[in-house]
Amino acid sequence: MKAAIIGGTGYGAIELIRLINQHPYLEVGSVVSNSQAGNNFSESYPHLTQIIEQPLETFDVEAIAKNNDVVFLATPSGVSSNLVPQLMETGMKCIDLSGDFRLRSLEQYEAWYKRTPTDYEYIKQAVYGLSEIYPETIKTASLIANPGCYPTAATLGLIPILKTAIADMESIIIDAKSGVSGAGRGLSLISHYAEINENLKAYKLGAHQHIPEIEQVLSDESGNPTTVTFTTHLVPMTRGIMCTIYLKLTETISTKEIVNLYNEFYKDKPFVRVRPEGTIPATKEVLGSNYCDIGLHVDERTNRVTIISVIDNLVKGAAGQAIQNANIMFGWDERSGLNLLPMYP
Repeated sequence: MKAAIIGGTGYGAIELIRLINQHPYLEVGSVVSNSQAGNNFSESYPHLTQIIEQPLETFDVEAIAKNNDVVFLATPSGVSSNLVPQLMETGMKCIDLSGDFRLRSLEQYEAWYKRTPTDYEYIKQAVYGLSEIYPETIKTASLIANPGCYPTAATLGLIPILKTAIADMESIIIDAKSGVSGAGRGLSLISHYAEINENLKAYKLGAHQHIPEIEQVLSDESGNPTTVTFTTHLVPMTRGIMCTIYLKLTETISTKEIVNLYNEFYKDKPFVRVRPEGTIPATKEVLGSNYCDIGLHVDERTNRVTIISVIDNLVKGAAGQAIQNANIMFGWDERSGLNLLPMYP
């Protein structure tokens, strides 16, 4: 199948191209970038010289529908909400990497994203693409809202314990840290070298647009309205997210028992690796891969559990999960094109 990629010069798009290039059932079709249309793709990314040599295109819904089988939208929020309805009118299956279709509430989207939401008819059709949790609805979807990077790490770390009776639902604290590629390729003060190098910066306290997304998923999975304290930090590295999650327990349980609980929950999920007791994952251990690694520790003195969840923000947090969702959607082995060893060091 041919895959169109819209937003063709961003980091999400280049990661999609890297993964699709060695996928057994997908190949790169149209690559759309209105700002760079007419230029050769390798002019934006010289490392793909003689590998991906094709002109970037303008958005033409009829041409995309004629020449491609599936569309990945790696666009900033506020763009895909206008493009997806046009594409779906042609019968195209769409996987959107932005936040435009993740929130079911139009009011919440407008409040947190500061943008006018898309038509509710398309919000209703969107399936939230957290691959490990919603594979059955992903299989029959025509529009997938790919999860955000922070929500992927946070919710995969929390869902198994929230489905038990041992979690204090009002005590969730998520301390999240991301590499600078999460800010995108565009120039901004927050990602300026002199600002981020040798620096650790908290940002968007109480105002990050991923807060309602995390709370929506956790409320759905726990069966109770759930709120979280969520603080994001930018760290001076290129890739990676670590969520350090704190949760008070309602009964006494050991680290070993928590590890067993998580192993049972994720036993058939090839891209979630639960670390043995006493082993805590690091971001570099998932670099360039589609894995989410989870480490667990119960502090018997405070009766709290600490959950460490790490992903590569551009792979499991974006393009890799989008490919995983395409695999599920089309009935392929969900590992297709994603059996990549993490890069180390």
